[in-house]
Amino acid sequence: MSSIGQSILMALTVTVNKYASSNVQAVHRSERKRPTSTNTNSTSTDIARRGLLLSTVLAATQITDSRTELLQKYLKKSDENKTKNDKERLDSYYKRNYKDYFEFVEGSLKGKEGQQLTESEKGILDWLKSNK
Repeated sequence: MSSIGQSILMALTVTVNKYASSNVQAVHRSERKRPTSTNTNSTSTDIARRGLLLSTVLAATQITDSRTELLQKYLKKSDENKTKNDKERLDSYYKRNYKDYFEFVEGSLKGKEGQQLTESEKGILDWLKSNK
């Protein structure tokens, strides 16, 4: 079971135990237990508690399953868009970190002709044209 499911079950157990223990009445030592007839109310309360606990456990497992399905859906979508996201991230990095430098280099390249430019200088000029 996942850690989320375990956390939910632990919280539910604490809550049920809290309410179950609040129903227990303190019996003083001076009082003696009196024989009682069969109390149908306590039996129905026990059944209700068990039903509550069972429904809570079932609900917790359904929540965990739906979260797992949602997580799988997002992971699949992320994998499909990985190359696009990587390219956008890289372009954003270049725009933030190299635009000033490339513009500075562009000033020194204006005097050169197309044949005198190196491949990297041509690449810088092309990048500046596409990102202005």
